[in-house]
Amino acid sequence: MADPYSILGVSRTASEKDIKSAYRTLAKELHPDRNAGKPNAAERFAEVTRAYDLLSDKDKRARFDRGEIDADGNPSGPFGFGGGQGGGYTGAQRGYRHDGFEGFGQGGGEGIDLGDIFEGLFGGRGGMGAGAGAGTRRRPAPRGANVTYTLRVPFDQAARREPQRVTLSDGKTIDLKLPLGLVDGQQVRLGGKGEAGPGGFGDAIVTIEIEPSPHFERDSDNIRLDVPITLDEAIVGAKVRIPTVEGPVMMTVVPGSTSGKTLRLKGRGFTRKNGERGDQLVTLLIDIPAEDPDLKARLEGWRDGRDLRSKFNV
Repeated sequence: MADPYSILGVSRTASEKDIKSAYRTLAKELHPDRNAGKPNAAERFAEVTRAYDLLSDKDKRARFDRGEIDADGNPSGPFGFGGGQGGGYTGAQRGYRHDGFEGFGQGGGEGIDLGDIFEGLFGGRGGMGAGAGAGTRRRPAPRGANVTYTLRVPFDQAARREPQRVTLSDGKTIDLKLPLGLVDGQQVRLGGKGEAGPGGFGDAIVTIEIEPSPHFERDSDNIRLDVPITLDEAIVGAKVRIPTVEGPVMMTVVPGSTSGKTLRLKGRGFTRKNGERGDQLVTLLIDIPAEDPDLKARLEGWRDGRDLRSKFNV
């Protein structure tokens, strides 16, 4: 694999936030679901994910920067041995772990059974003596591959944190509880729900995409909604029916309401990480008909004498 920093398009001094942001942008652009029939996109998606897996791990990133491991997570050992099995992806939706030989070349042989290496070089342990493997441990068997999924959640269900049913690659289904502080593009890891391997099952990585709403707009943990009202509702007041993510409610428009006035409905927004919910912010927009003879006749001769623009000094 090429240099992971170049793959993600970030500098070597990039922060964790910059790396995560770059990965999310590229993952959305290259995800197999959006690039059907484009094998190069699938390969690039796999490459980007492997680069992120390395750079998002503080320990592996530090070891890579020091030259102790290569871009695939394999040690830069004195004998030039490569890392473990499982590089690359099988299909557009699968990601493999790259464990490598942890600690190789750093003294003491910690994390690798040197006897296994010399057995391959010299045809067995017999010539090395009975205690050749003392003080070392065998590298754990590799886990199965991780499997990636994309879960698209309607806007209102995401705000309510409504459980989502996910069908796994083996045909089984689970009800996924949406996390607190959910944001678009967030990933949820389901331990042991990936593919089988000698060392156990890999994980399922679910990327959550929040679908846009035709009416609502998210503003941090709040939800914004523009509501048109008539001139008479603004002048004399009214009760108007408006939508929320919890269902329709009646909202009071007080007499003399102006266009642009914002009303707040507590606890109708997205859930924060602390469990509290944001609000729904409703902005009133007075809609005046372009041609209404009756309205023109009623206002004939009437003028509002206030100087509303005096603050501009123009």
